[in-house]
Amino acid sequence: MKHTTVDSGVPQPLKGLRVVEFTHMVMGPTCGMLLADMGAEVIKVEPIDGEGTRRLLGAGAGFFPMFNRNKKSIGVDLRQPEGAEVARRLAHSADVVVENFKPGALKKFGLDYASLSARNARLIYASHKGFLPGPYALRTALDEVVQMMGGLAYMTGRPGDPIRAGTSVNDIMGGLFGAIGVLGALIQRGITGRGMEVQSALFENNVFLVGQHMLQYAVTGEAARPMPDRVNPWAVYDVFTVRDGEQIFLAAVSDAQWRTMCDALGLQDLKDDPALATNNDRVRVRPQLLQTLRERLAHRSVAELAAIFEQAGLPFAPIRRPEDLFEDPHLQATGGLVDVVLPDGVDAGRSVKTTLLPFTLDGQRMPVRLPPPVFGSGTQELLQGIGYSSEQVERLRADLLVA
Repeated sequence: MKHTTVDSGVPQPLKGLRVVEFTHMVMGPTCGMLLADMGAEVIKVEPIDGEGTRRLLGAGAGFFPMFNRNKKSIGVDLRQPEGAEVARRLAHSADVVVENFKPGALKKFGLDYASLSARNARLIYASHKGFLPGPYALRTALDEVVQMMGGLAYMTGRPGDPIRAGTSVNDIMGGLFGAIGVLGALIQRGITGRGMEVQSALFENNVFLVGQHMLQYAVTGEAARPMPDRVNPWAVYDVFTVRDGEQIFLAAVSDAQWRTMCDALGLQDLKDDPALATNNDRVRVRPQLLQTLRERLAHRSVAELAAIFEQAGLPFAPIRRPEDLFEDPHLQATGGLVDVVLPDGVDAGRSVKTTLLPFTLDGQRMPVRLPPPVFGSGTQELLQGIGYSSEQVERLRADLLVA
């Protein structure tokens, strides 16, 4: 499969960069995906039976197609010496190696940073772990583990009922931070000629996310309370259930916005009430004020309220589910959703919509140049590219060392 572009006019700042990734699940693949979306040639080295997320059901069914676009695939049996040699030769051909296995897991195959950098001092090696080196380094981590121990689940849930965030925030952001580290290392390598190891970790990522709450305590001496139980700094900042049971988030976070909201909704008596003149006044009576607003708004529809708030320039958001976003007019108009072909399972070959990276370069989104790869689809091209003959490739396949 050729490494082609969708549009030669689309910026590809990492074109010409070769990345070899030994990754699974979400964190490492996210790092590789970001580099791939920006133009790098990313080679996904999978186990001989394919990366496990290809076969996940339920909440994991979107993992592989989401985080492995714009990559090439080769299956290699690292447990066999000749298979490990194939992986090392691929890694030696790389500018960047990305991995997210347990500490020391790749060392026995000569695929750790020390072994690879001894041969290639320009190598950048992005390692994604549960924890940075320290007392917790050998613990087994998951996104849920670090959310629980890192304060995020406490902040998201109700008092006494910690709840993890509804998406893989640390896995995804940990991969993004790994990619940011790679980009910094590439700039440094352009200056010094030498690569370096980049380390990103779930726990430290999670602590960064809750850092604002840690600083709240450090600055004020007041511990942050869980989101559903916090002392809200704004009186009107909540979800309202309105006509037909629909829900919408409405906010007025300044005195000017409060007056605008009252005018837009015909709440002149509330606007004129001196007991509600300032935000702090309204915060002091927030429960009663919200109850009044809920009663006044209960007969209105979400569509009506959204139109009023948009016209008035006030913050609002209809409550949507992930599946609703496929029909979002803004995402459709801005090209934020594009087609991708599923590589695996009973739906292999079916086209679905996926989301792109949330930024533009030169006014353009980074496209899907290659669909998530069919397992082993890059084997012939990749092995011949590092010196294996067609006959050698066929023998490796026959011996089940590559796929």
